[in-house]
Amino acid sequence: MIIQSETVEVATPTGPMRTYVYRPVGDRAWPGVVFFSEIFQQTGPIERTARLIAGHGYVVAVPEVFHELEPAGTVLAYDTAGAARGNQHKVDKPISAFDDDARALVAWLRSATFCTGRIGAFGVCLGGHLAFRCAMEPEVAVAACCYPTDIHQGSLGKGGDDSLARIPELRGELLMIWGRQDPHIPDAGRSLVQQRLVAAGTTFTWHEVNAQHAFLRDEGPRYDPELALVVYRLVLDLLRRL
Repeated sequence: MIIQSETVEVATPTGPMRTYVYRPVGDRAWPGVVFFSEIFQQTGPIERTARLIAGHGYVVAVPEVFHELEPAGTVLAYDTAGAARGNQHKVDKPISAFDDDARALVAWLRSATFCTGRIGAFGVCLGGHLAFRCAMEPEVAVAACCYPTDIHQGSLGKGGDDSLARIPELRGELLMIWGRQDPHIPDAGRSLVQQRLVAAGTTFTWHEVNAQHAFLRDEGPRYDPELALVVYRLVLDLLRRL
């Protein structure tokens, strides 16, 4: 499929949220996917992943997750300063604002003429956690969460998050993917999330691979191309439920 792209401003309670939209060329409607980025916003690897997903028949919307904290169009660098800035933003922004953004994106996609109204979520790192919370919205049927940070310790957003406590609100199907050598999410943290999902009767698939954090990112020393192909296949198989 040939992909077209555009930039839109989605209204949120904290101001306009720049969102990058990718979809196949043509007049037909496609299922929608909210794709939440890591803390660096829409970098080259995030854009390439969005295009990959869109090329399999989806409208992919990539929001600027820190739209109220950075000028529109900001991309944080994959370096120490960029990581420090992104990590500070993720604890300065209230969890309610992250949730408001997710609801606004879901509503925007469902209102678009080129979207069927069937919605999934996908995310990596910070975005994996945001996809997890997005799946608590009743309109979201599936969510793929790749190495989602902070769920196990409730540390996302100003004052922390309640993601573990809200697991019973998950109604769709989840795909949870983790790197066993990820220093940000230890064995005990992964086990805690899994136990809570099982206790709540959540429909989910669980995969742990031998990889570091951010192994999907096709820039930097932790990229694992072979595992990336396996994971993208898992994600696309889940999205075909839409």
